[in-house]
Amino acid sequence: MSTRVFFYGTLKRGQRSHQLLRDQEFLGEAKTLCCYRLYDCGQHPALVDDPKNGIAVHGEIWRVSDETLKKLDEYEGVPDYFSRRPIYLQGERGVSTPRSPDYEVQAYFFNGDVSSLKDAGDRWDDG
Repeated sequence: MSTRVFFYGTLKRGQRSHQLLRDQEFLGEAKTLCCYRLYDCGQHPALVDDPKNGIAVHGEIWRVSDETLKKLDEYEGVPDYFSRRPIYLQGERGVSTPRSPDYEVQAYFFNGDVSSLKDAGDRWDDG
């Protein structure tokens, strides 16, 4: 089995933790719907829901194996530091939503307080 995952930070191509996606399948670049926010935690970004003031966040979609997904969950500190759940994306097939299981995509959402963090805009490009 495999899972499609939207990555927006240190796991993207060219970023410092990308090696964790070695041997996984890159499916393409993507943008979320305008209902999320990206914050700068210093060493990594933090994606959160923001239905009122959200923006479209840029990232990549990867198909990852169950074994890799377990390693990524551990790396991301699921379920305490981050949680993994479906995300709404824009796309050529229309909108990907949790109700469209044929193209469901998961993402890692930050569980912490972002009130004192700097807004990171619509993408994370720090190496």
